[in-house]
Amino acid sequence: MAQNFDVVVVGGGPGGYVAAIRAAQLGFSTACVEAKHLGGICLNWGCIPTKSLLRNAEIWETLQHADEYGVSFDNLSFDFSKIIARSRGIADKMSKGVAFLFKKYNVTHIPAWGKLLGGTTVGLFDKDGGKTDEIHAKHVILATGARPRSIPGITIDRKRVISYFEAMSLPERPQSLIVLGAGAIGVEFAYFYNTLGTKVTIVEMLDHLLPIEDEEVSKELERVFRKKKMTLKTKTRVEGIESTDSGVKVTVTTDKGQEVLEGDVALMAVGVQGNVENIGLEEAGVALERGYIKVDEYYRTNVPGVYAIGDVVGPPWLAHVASAEGITCVEAIAGHHPQPINYENIPGCTYCQPQVASVGMTEKKARELGYEVKIGKFPFTASGKAVAAGHAEGFVKMIFDAKYGELLGTHIIGAEATELIAEAALGRTFETTEKELIKTVHAHPTMSEALMEAAAVAYGESVNF
Repeated sequence: MAQNFDVVVVGGGPGGYVAAIRAAQLGFSTACVEAKHLGGICLNWGCIPTKSLLRNAEIWETLQHADEYGVSFDNLSFDFSKIIARSRGIADKMSKGVAFLFKKYNVTHIPAWGKLLGGTTVGLFDKDGGKTDEIHAKHVILATGARPRSIPGITIDRKRVISYFEAMSLPERPQSLIVLGAGAIGVEFAYFYNTLGTKVTIVEMLDHLLPIEDEEVSKELERVFRKKKMTLKTKTRVEGIESTDSGVKVTVTTDKGQEVLEGDVALMAVGVQGNVENIGLEEAGVALERGYIKVDEYYRTNVPGVYAIGDVVGPPWLAHVASAEGITCVEAIAGHHPQPINYENIPGCTYCQPQVASVGMTEKKARELGYEVKIGKFPFTASGKAVAAGHAEGFVKMIFDAKYGELLGTHIIGAEATELIAEAALGRTFETTEKELIKTVHAHPTMSEALMEAAAVAYGESVNF
């Protein structure tokens, strides 16, 4: 017998499970249809378990420089299988945490594949595609996420040409790895494997690593990665991949012509594509735009009662964006009239070492938009806390509107960049100026002082640089 709910969420990732919990908090009877893992890609194969791997790499890297801290030991080694197992254990724990929250807030978890059958009816299907039941709702939120994208003509065979799924659970560490794509996923795995001793080559079609970041940040990361003995091939196009018994051969074209790169494994890290197939969009008449579900500022599709959030509606493909969209969507359904999300104020983070984080405009973008800017750049070599901690690489760069002093953008490369960026994001939310940043007393010694100092540099007031 079909069940009835106020809200049914299809997909249990960081957009879907957050939307379901918020709906239940607002008094809606709520169900979440998720066949695989509660928490989605983020908790199970992305954000959380990768941070476990990266933490292992950071510890190993620190131990390589133990003598600088007055520590010595013999026969240091690591167990790759235990590193992977720790990551998987953390993912499992976090997924169970979502299940606990569902029970706490009375969200019904339905372990099935969900598909629109028309209107706001959702069909439930098993792994073989057989229909088992259907549920009815006043509102349906599609949160089906995205999956790894490949270069046209190249198949991810999950053995020699792998995605981030396989990169997180390889049975043994490869001796050599070719990373195709230098966005956050590619850069993070490049750092992880390089730190554990794998020979890493990064191939990027655009001019720099992390091409959406401020150019000075990208250049600094390239300098550090070259120092770590990684091979970087930017402005390089992948033409094809040949799998062999012993590895892969990647044919690329550079400004010097064509060459063949050889490695044990190639990691495809060129982005993602929305999971819009087999969820009943055509049957329900839900409109797509450039391969993603088309929505308005409150995530309503063109079909009444049907909404979509997260990666399935397009970039930026970030867990925190999906969660924010889920909350905004549900609060709009409840009639709370939430403020639409400002996509110009979304922090982006990359968790290699040094970390990279940013929010707002790059210097190039600000100038393109016609702003006269003031730039403040404070290096961590001038930060007492950074030097004492042994993490003096990188800098904070802040961009201000010269006319009004408004903070336009902040770009950080350094050991705690992904934590520090929150201050800048909050500042932009409140349309802060250099005065508030400079005059807010920051604790000393801290890494966060670097933001105050960068603002002061922009206005000629820094006393520490």
